[in-house]
Order: sequence, then structure tokens, then C-alpha cells
Amino acid sequence: MPYTTLKLDREDPLAIITFNRPEKRNAISTQMIQEILAALDEIEDSPVRAAIITGAGSAFSAGMDLEGLRALAEQSHEQNLEDSRRMATLFHRIYSFPKPLIAAVNGHAIAGGCGLATLCDFTLAVPAAKFGYTEGRIGFLPALVSVFLVRQIGEKRAPDLVLTRRLVGAQGTRPLPCFAALAFSALVDLAAAQLMRPRKIDSIDRLSAREEDVVRQVEPPALGDVERLNAD
Repeated sequence: MPYTTLKLDREDPLAIITFNRPEKRNAISTQMIQEILAALDEIEDSPVRAAIITGAGSAFSAGMDLEGLRALAEQSHEQNLEDSRRMATLFHRIYSFPKPLIAAVNGHAIAGGCGLATLCDFTLAVPAAKFGYTEGRIGFLPALVSVFLVRQIGEKRAPDLVLTRRLVGAQGTRPLPCFAALAFSALVDLAAAQLMRPRKIDSIDRLSAREEDVVRQVEPPALGDVERLNAD
């Protein structure tokens, strides 16, 4: 199908989904949700063995489109319920997708955009990227994604992140365990140079070998810090 809010590039066995609303900082609209679901269906039904999700421009995704949020006040209860179900379907689809999904976070991932990034199997981030569930600042609660967030980072860290509405960095003093182990500059270089450029990848096995080479270059103390975070 033709896509207007994203681009889908395939060079089997790899696919790349690029959110393509840079003028809106890749804000999530109803149409984008439908197109992401359609792209994932296309990937699942293809020989693709893994997929990357990234964003065009300076942001990964700024969350829900503000125009859509303003429209909520004018919608009926049934329409708002349908919107919630649509978003829940997207989150569950990403969380349970049968093929590996890699979020290549090229910039800030905020609110719903943070949900999309952290629900992927692996999350790589550029050093300047920020993550946060900031919906509370405008009177919303990230109720849908919180179900998955608790599973990923635990019952103590999830409320802290949601209720403080703070932004955290991939390389800050309090990184999230769900992406901390993959946020070192060496792994970011791998994502940018080996995954995100248009190129022919002969096999996922070759990609995995490159990943192992980069991981071996990460300093042991850094990996030790991540292991302690995940053990908390």
C-alpha cells in the first residue's frame, strides 16, 4: 500500500520503517498508526527477518499529534474509546511482533514516541536523544504504555518516570535499563553506519557478527554498570 506518514524500505532480509513527518517532529496521527500497523503486516508476511524503526529529521517521535489531542474534547465517549483501542493495538503489535524490531532513536522520543521506542526488542539511541513520558504536563496519563513499561523496568522505576514526567538520556546518570546496554557510542555508530544507511545486507548472521565485534569494544566497567542496573 502507498504510505504518506512513513517510508518502508526493504532489502531482504532487512526492512526499515522511517516515520516521515519531520515538520511535525514525527507526531503520531491516526493515519500514522494505521500505516505502522500496515507496514508491520507487510513485514511479517515477507521474507524479512528483522526490522528497524527510526525517524526522519531531528526527532524520533514527539508523541501524539497535538491536533488530535485537541480534538479529544469534541469527540464522543465512543470515539475516544476507539482511539484508545487503536493505540493499544499498536503498542501490543510492536511488543508482541514475531520478528526482531530495533528502534534506532535518532532524536528525542517523547510521550507516545517513547512508548514506541522502548517497546521494541532493542533500542539504540544517539547520545543526544532524550526519553520521557511527559503526558502529565498537559493533563494526560500514559495509561496504555504503562502496562508494558512496568514489565520492562519494574514497579518502582515506572511510576518514577511517569509521575515525575522527567526526561532521561541514553547515557545519563540514570538511564533506563531497557535501552542502557545498547546506548554506548560504539553501538550508536553501528546503528548509524551499518543499519540506517541504504545498503545491501546479505544476511542477518553477518549483522549479528558485526554487533558482537562492537560489543567487545565496549569498556568492561560500562557493561558492569548496566548489569548492576538490570539486577536492581
